[in-house]
Amino acid sequence: MGVFELRVKQQGEPALVPPAEETPRGDYYLSNLDQNIAVIVQTVYCFRGADDDDGSSACLVLRESLAKVLVHYYPLAGRLTISGEGKLAVDCTGEGAVFVEAEADCAMADIGDVTEPDPSVLGKLVYSVPGAKNILEMPLLAAQVTKFKCGGFVLGLAINHCMFDGVGAMEFVNSWGETARGLPLSLPPALDRAVLRARDPPQLEFPHHEFAQITDDDSDEAAPPPHGGEPLLYRSFRFTAASIARLKALAPLEGRPCTTFEALAGFVWSARTRALGMGPSRRSKLLFAVDGRPRFAPPLPAGYFGNAIVLTSAACAAGELAASLPRAVRLVRGAVGAVTDAYMRSAVDYFEATRARPSLASTLLITAWSRLPFRAADFGWGPPAAHGPAALPEKEVALFLSCGEERGGVRVLLGLPPAAMAEFQRLVEEVTAA
Repeated sequence: MGVFELRVKQQGEPALVPPAEETPRGDYYLSNLDQNIAVIVQTVYCFRGADDDDGSSACLVLRESLAKVLVHYYPLAGRLTISGEGKLAVDCTGEGAVFVEAEADCAMADIGDVTEPDPSVLGKLVYSVPGAKNILEMPLLAAQVTKFKCGGFVLGLAINHCMFDGVGAMEFVNSWGETARGLPLSLPPALDRAVLRARDPPQLEFPHHEFAQITDDDSDEAAPPPHGGEPLLYRSFRFTAASIARLKALAPLEGRPCTTFEALAGFVWSARTRALGMGPSRRSKLLFAVDGRPRFAPPLPAGYFGNAIVLTSAACAAGELAASLPRAVRLVRGAVGAVTDAYMRSAVDYFEATRARPSLASTLLITAWSRLPFRAADFGWGPPAAHGPAALPEKEVALFLSCGEERGGVRVLLGLPPAAMAEFQRLVEEVTAA
């Protein structure tokens, strides 16, 4: 069977969609939690569309409602800039978000399983600025609507992560959907990010090991890390509610039972470390983000527009980690529990004082999207038939995604060198085989 090639033709030039009404101008403050994640996140939402429509009405509805929702989310219509302090900020110019209309030469079903992202296919459904050399030359929000011959359409979004985390992005998409359906916003954005300003002077109350660099000096071998220059294989592994229950049973902890995230993060960290064949005394680090919204005291306002996620970490000798799932799960639980109001305020101040970036040497970074309400994205055509990331995660990243409509299931997407992937798959099958 030949390799499928998606042909997408852009309809006209990319257009700027400014807010439908006059909005405030000037600089918009981005907090320290927004600074280290200025990367473009690409997602796709597939909608079946109406039988009697070729997708043209979708373009019109989405474009008009985008202009209206940008009145509430007006910083997204601005441009990224560097403040006098040398930090990222937004210049609220009101220029607008980028909007692209496109047409595919096939039916939506032909693009295959969106849950197994193929960047050569899905990348064509999301707009990238040609020739952009850095993040400052890219819009904060770009939306592409691609119409398919079956009447379905795909909304591809490219959003700068410095504007919001997953929870905030979903609140924005939901607000856009409500606007498209003629409804008022159920959760208007709380735009003031100054609630997360650093203290003066900064108070560093915790060591913040998430920024620590693990070097080869910590290793019992001079060889480079096992995933050196080899090409990566990407696979998606499905953990059903039953296999997650089995994992939880394998890692009984004192006190309360472990959560799905604790069990799965502990397993993926332990199995990946084992599959990569790290030397037993080499330290392996785990990083993941915790939603700080309910953990700040007082909690952040409902609809907080921005990043409210804080990185937390755990580290362990590879041999110990590979040999004991309960040990890995216990470390994950400890890392979650460490995220208190005091810890998060200290993390904000730590960046103020050091401008440090997290180190990814000998590290697994878990990005958990499995609880984000992607299916709430309803623009008038019902929930998306499929949704997910348009790009593959970086080599250090494992992405947790929901299993569509299957309750309690989680898909884990990651890349490993071929031999390590075979071993990781074997370890997964040990716990997922019924």
